[in-house]
Amino acid sequence: MKTGNKINQIVRLKQVVQRWRRRIPSSGSLAVYVGPEHKRFVIPTRFLNLPVFVSLLNKAEEEFGFQTTGGLVIPCDVVFFKKLVDVLERDERGFGTLDLDEFVEMFSDLTVDSGSCKNATISDSRIFTPLLQKTKV
Repeated sequence: MKTGNKINQIVRLKQVVQRWRRRIPSSGSLAVYVGPEHKRFVIPTRFLNLPVFVSLLNKAEEEFGFQTTGGLVIPCDVVFFKKLVDVLERDERGFGTLDLDEFVEMFSDLTVDSGSCKNATISDSRIFTPLLQKTKV
């Protein structure tokens, strides 16, 4: 197969995926499991198209690979995720374009040291890690 044909196939596949993502129903919902304790959240499916959720889903794929059983687990701090969903439910239009780094910065009030989102601490000395590392499924 020629390189040109492969490129055309990749471009067409990308277009199909983009059309599919735009057709995700806005009225549906999806259960996701967050953090090492697998706290269950039900989110609107339209959130999956937002930049912050695209980043979170990419992190989940990096952490766990593509899983077909057991539900969608997001390697994220439960407090961070709850605040993220609350903000989006209140004003999706205003905050829907923000990416993960912008939300981490916006929620820096949860941390004493906002320089590093991975190692910052909450004022009551609990560890605040918006994205958990090596969470067990």
